[in-house]
Amino acid sequence: MALVELKDVGKVYGKRWVALADITFSVDEGEFVFLVGPSGAGKTTLLKLLLAQEKPDSGQIRVAGFDLTKIKKEQIPLLRRKIGAIFQDFKLLPDMTAWENVAFALRVCGYPRKLIKSRTDELLALVGLLHKAKSYPNELSGGEQQRVAIARALVHSPVLLLADEPTGNLDPHSTDEIIQLLLDINRQGTAVIMATHDMEIVERFGFRVLELADGYLVGDRKTNIGGGNLS
Repeated sequence: MALVELKDVGKVYGKRWVALADITFSVDEGEFVFLVGPSGAGKTTLLKLLLAQEKPDSGQIRVAGFDLTKIKKEQIPLLRRKIGAIFQDFKLLPDMTAWENVAFALRVCGYPRKLIKSRTDELLALVGLLHKAKSYPNELSGGEQQRVAIARALVHSPVLLLADEPTGNLDPHSTDEIIQLLLDINRQGTAVIMATHDMEIVERFGFRVLELADGYLVGDRKTNIGGGNLS
């Protein structure tokens, strides 16, 4: 069943910059998809559209049952509880510990204190960082910061995880750890759309690849190499 559907989607900034044009594709529940293309190809713009951070200028977008071309402002928080998002620069709050960064995402939604504690502990354990719960972001490595960001993105058990260049600032070892974590999350049923320019990562797995160039979707294929070997 399609979790994400785009039909003839276009996005233009100003009068001349066509960020996206005629984008049509769908992503099924539980699918893992790589979104590739050079800088400026439209990857980040596409992810912003899926998060309802931007609205398309043309076409139709449906995500997790929401029509994003008609979505009302008060519906956007409901949409984002179904979507987790992680970024290249982690976006952690620097004056909060790892535990507080994850708990904050629950606190702002009004969850009771007992549930916040149990869920935050559970997620930090899932990403292997419960022992770093009291550490601040500047006391964590890049890979550890990204794992905290992943834990935060999972607080509402999203059906879709968007990852915008999540390994772009990481060393090879940390990159492998983050990819493995994303694979584990996907195996548990969460669909993943990962934007990356690192084709070495993409070619390790037999997953679907959507390729953007100059705002157009120029490829929709599966890689030939499968098995997900991280060694």
